[in-house]
Amino acid sequence: MPKLVLVVLVALVATACASGGGVPRPGLPGGAPSGRRAAEAEAAALGHQLVATALDLRGVPYRNGGTDARGFDCSGLVAYVFRQYGLSVPRQTSAQFTTGRKVDRDAIQPGDLVFFSTVAPGASHVGIAVDDDEFVHAPSSRGVVRVERLTLPYWQKRFIGARRVR
Repeated sequence: MPKLVLVVLVALVATACASGGGVPRPGLPGGAPSGRRAAEAEAAALGHQLVATALDLRGVPYRNGGTDARGFDCSGLVAYVFRQYGLSVPRQTSAQFTTGRKVDRDAIQPGDLVFFSTVAPGASHVGIAVDDDEFVHAPSSRGVVRVERLTLPYWQKRFIGARRVR
């Protein structure tokens, strides 16, 4: 009987090792990401990098027409952050609103641009989405780059769309 137990144990161990199919790679089950999934993962990583750069600029003063770390207006902040990653976006908010592809409100991801109609009809203010509810922007009211929530009544009623540039 002990010989039979040993044979069964050897068979179980051999079967368990063979069923794994080798060493799994990170990403998709059974292998590395490829094609569309790899592109989506790369875009998501870039989105998080854009957000990190924008968040590092919190506290920089608002400056009308500003495009560098001495001071920003809303579209200048966006252009500056994207430029750090070799991405060119137009300088004006209204032109940024036509760049990239439209994103539904419930599909906003980190790094997407969020647009508002504040001082004039159409896109007159822009920020960079931190997640599906927060965004970083350069407002003129309190004078520094900061994070706010899309769900605040002020922003919620002025939200007019989102775009994905990466």
